Amino acid sequence: MYLPFDEIDFNARVWVYQANRSLTDEEVGVISQTLKAALDGWEAHNKPLLASAKVFHHRFVVVAVDESHELPSGCSIDKSVHWLQEIGQRMGIDFFDRSVAYLEPSGEVRTLAIQEVKQAIAEEQITSGTTVFDNLVATKAQWMTHWKVPALQTWMKRYFKQQTA
Repeated sequence: MYLPFDEIDFNARVWVYQANRSLTDEEVGVISQTLKAALDGWEAHNKPLLASAKVFHHRFVVVAVDESHELPSGCSIDKSVHWLQEIGQRMGIDFFDRSVAYLEPSGEVRTLAIQEVKQAIAEEQITSGTTVFDNLVATKAQWMTHWKVPALQTWMKRYFKQQTA
């Protein structure tokens, strides 16, 4: 059963999918409608899952399921992954981008390959206060408080220490 994202429980489990490029308004609309329809019929062991999905920053798809209502099974989680793979194939989008995403002061989302991070910090393209997206958050509450964090509060902190030494 689909529920709007702002109504899903704070303890809902989340998965964050990062697109390899910025999405157009039209693509956001198609993705939103496609996922809404899919989530409306999402089940685990023939029991409906209470779930939601929303696109943020024209770059990230966040899927959430309220585990207090019904636990998703491995098969149901796999199904949600396949939805993103299918949508991505149809639209030419890779939702499994593993680059580092950060926010420019302008509000634009930029990405860097992991191996480019150290150099970007040295060149001050990324500073200790740059907002970085942590797509490994596990719940909606964590997503709300720890999805966007200063680079200094991430695994990148080791490069800032080297920079000041």
